[in-house]
Amino acid sequence: VGTWLAKQARDKIILATKVAGPARSLQWIRGGPLALDRANIRAAIEGSLTRLKTDYIDLYQLHWPERNQPMFGQWQFNPENERECTPIRTQLEALAELVKEGKVRQIGLSNEHPWGIMEFVRLADELGLPRVVSTQNAYHLMNRTFETGLTEVCHREQVGLLAYSALAFGHLTGKYLADPAAPGRLTQWPFFGQRYAKPNVPAAVGAYVDLARRHNLTPTQLALGFVRSRWFVSSTIIGASSLAQLKETLPATQTPISAELLAEIEAIHLQYTNPAP
Repeated sequence: VGTWLAKQARDKIILATKVAGPARSLQWIRGGPLALDRANIRAAIEGSLTRLKTDYIDLYQLHWPERNQPMFGQWQFNPENERECTPIRTQLEALAELVKEGKVRQIGLSNEHPWGIMEFVRLADELGLPRVVSTQNAYHLMNRTFETGLTEVCHREQVGLLAYSALAFGHLTGKYLADPAAPGRLTQWPFFGQRYAKPNVPAAVGAYVDLARRHNLTPTQLALGFVRSRWFVSSTIIGASSLAQLKETLPATQTPISAELLAEIEAIHLQYTNPAP
C-alpha cells in the first residue's frame, strides 16, 4: 500500500487508518493488547506513517473503546465488567498532539456508543481539543442499533457514520443460505462472525433475499443501496476483497430505494429486529 500511495498525488487521496486498543486482546498488534495511552497511540501512528510512506493521515481513528462497553455481539452493558482503562481525556490529548504536529488531519472513533461520543465531544469543547468527526460502527439491514440513540447524538454533534459490515460479513449476499461453508469472511475468520450465530439471522437473511428478488434486485444491491440511502450515513464501507467484488459492490451502492421498497424493508425489520447486533 505504501509503495502505491507514494506514487499518487497525496492531496487527491483521503487516507484513514486506526490505532487498536486492548479491548479485543489481539496479540499480533504491536506485540499484544496495549492501552490507548500516549505512548501506544504515538507508536502506532509512527508505524503507520512508515509503512504507508506518507507524512500524515487524513482520518485517524481509535479502534474499539478501551473502557468496558458491550460490542461484537453483546447488547447489554454490564457494570461488573469494569476494568482499568486510559481516561478519554488522555486519549484525546494524545490525538491532539498528533493533529498539532500535522501528522493527523482529523480524528474519529470506532464501535462507539452515545456516552463515549458525548464524552469525547464534551472534553474537546471544554479543553479546546480537536473534535471527533466520525465513528465507524456496524450498520446494515440486520443491525440497525445505530438508529437508537446514536443518530440523534451524531446529528446534533456533527459526527458522521462510516458504516461497516454493510453486507453483514457476506450474509446479506445470500450465499451462506445455500452453502454455509461458502468461501468468504465468515469461513475465513469464524471468530469474528459471532454476531451472526444467532437464531433469527437465517430467517432475516432469507426475507431480505426474497424481497430483493421480488424487486428485480440482487441481495447485494438491496443491502448496499439501503445503507447508502440513510440520511445519517457519511460513507458506506463495502469491504470488497477482490476486483470482482469491487466491480459488483461499487455500482450496487447506487441502487435507489423507493418508498415502497423501504416500507417492505421496515416490515421485515419489525419482524426480525436487529438479529445480528
